[in-house]
Amino acid sequence: MDERDIRDHFLAQAKACDGLGSPFTAKLCRALAKVLDANTRTGQAVLAWPGDARADALSLRLCGALHALVLAGADERLTLLYPPNQTSEDEIAAVLPEAIARSDERIVAGLAGAPQTNEIARSAMLLPGFLTVAREAGLPLDLCEIGASAGLNLLFDSFHYRYGDAEWGDPASPVRLAPEVRGRAVPLNGEINVRHRSGCDIAPVDFADAAARLRLRSFIWAGQAARLARLDAALSLAEKFPPLLVRADGAEFVEKALAARQQDGAFVLYHSIMWQYLPRATKDAITATLEQAGRQATAAAPIARLRMEPRDPTNNWAVLSLTLWPGGETRRLAHCDYHGRWIEWMG
Repeated sequence: MDERDIRDHFLAQAKACDGLGSPFTAKLCRALAKVLDANTRTGQAVLAWPGDARADALSLRLCGALHALVLAGADERLTLLYPPNQTSEDEIAAVLPEAIARSDERIVAGLAGAPQTNEIARSAMLLPGFLTVAREAGLPLDLCEIGASAGLNLLFDSFHYRYGDAEWGDPASPVRLAPEVRGRAVPLNGEINVRHRSGCDIAPVDFADAAARLRLRSFIWAGQAARLARLDAALSLAEKFPPLLVRADGAEFVEKALAARQQDGAFVLYHSIMWQYLPRATKDAITATLEQAGRQATAAAPIARLRMEPRDPTNNWAVLSLTLWPGGETRRLAHCDYHGRWIEWMG
């Protein structure tokens, strides 16, 4: 990508941040589009990015690296720009060049990994899908999550949920999710019995490691205090009930998990806002493995694929979809906010 495309990418991310309730990150992205230059290694690395900036979430990598400096208390002047302080785009642009120069090596290092937010509120989008599988299969669930990050959403049944006047889950849970319900009521009837749960990621987050925990927190957009509080609450749960998480390629993980699945349980492969980061070969392999296993699925050992992913990049929402074997029918269950702020049930 050329330099103009890179700057346009930051401007497009700013527009998305405005729409997703993060005005500060929107201003930060616009300021970065103005001030990035070749005077720092950071500027050189970003403006000559060798891959697809959008697919690689380049702008969010850089925003995360800067936020990590603030969360770590590593740059007092930069911190003064961040919420709860009120700053203009021009003020941000005036401070950024020197801030980048002061922490140039650290920021460049932060560009290396893809963003991982492990957004907890996405569990409120996935829960109605899990309930649908549980009702229709009438069996315990064996859960496998790909792109699981720190594995926090594997603990979804330990959270408390409120959808309008309806509630589900543990009322004493420190993680409390209450998305806006648009349109029809979300069906919450039925019980979920999780028999087994595991997840994989090519770069799983060890939340017991202070640096990894800081990086995870840094990808929560600055100024979104509620998101950060949800993450911290989920981390406190994970310390008590560590999820089973392995470092693995998604295609290998799915193949092994399906080969080892048991009778008298519903195997549920699920993922949320991660499919776009997978190489095409990995996507094709996962899809082929699922379809092959689906042809052998029975009522005593059904297979489900539950996913919350964008279907059209021009939309500002994701779609909750469910494919269930035997049969292999795919249903679009809901439209969902990317960060789990609202759900529109279609069923």
